[in-house]
Amino acid sequence: MNSLSVDILGIGLLGPGLADWASAAPLLREPALWQAGATVVPPPQRLPATERRRAGAVVKASIVVADQAIAAAGLDPAALATVFTSSTGEPANCHALCEALATPERLVSPTRFTNSVHNAAGGYWHIAVQGRMPSTSLSAFDASFAAGLLEAAVQAVATGAPVLLVACDVPYPEPLHGKRPVSDVFGVALVLTPGTQLTLALQPETTATPCGHAGLDAVRSSIPAARALPLLQALAAGRAASIDIEGLPGLGLQLKIA
Repeated sequence: MNSLSVDILGIGLLGPGLADWASAAPLLREPALWQAGATVVPPPQRLPATERRRAGAVVKASIVVADQAIAAAGLDPAALATVFTSSTGEPANCHALCEALATPERLVSPTRFTNSVHNAAGGYWHIAVQGRMPSTSLSAFDASFAAGLLEAAVQAVATGAPVLLVACDVPYPEPLHGKRPVSDVFGVALVLTPGTQLTLALQPETTATPCGHAGLDAVRSSIPAARALPLLQALAAGRAASIDIEGLPGLGLQLKIA
């Protein structure tokens, strides 16, 4: 079976009861200490005030976790290629556009339209850091984190250079929420570079690795980006592990941490 290996230079995290990677790591090591609570998205300081007001939740959360990972890696953000992955994109803008199109006037806000595209988070990030490196934005339903992780790892190994991965999902408003429930905001960022710490391999679809804690596993199963939690738990514990993550139908992604 073909595989590829990378090192993780920096991590960013934001989710229910998880304010950032530094404070979340002890909770992921000892899940009994974790307390459920709605995700609080802090203002992304990298964005000017005007842009912060215009940006949606997925942009804000994505930039917050990206900044954490970049700071931990100690790298120049403008020098990194990026992969942004999301199952939801920016659902609030999608909802607002659908509402506008349902009115007799059918007037669409240009700002809403600009922020509705799937690469909005990547665009905001590269403009903010003045980055001119390649950027990929993708979506693969519940497999979005696995697809993004695989894409970023392939790019890092192929180019021999670090790559920033950002995965983020946010809830839909009703009535879309009733059809596609996402429980809360969750974002994770990883800076990957060629190495030996984490090995990835595609495999036939298998049962996903759980978190070993009912509350965290509810987060994992109810937010596509939170499929990253078992990996983050192993990284927080600093232990070797083999982890299976949901892939596209018929496929899974096996992760082995050295």
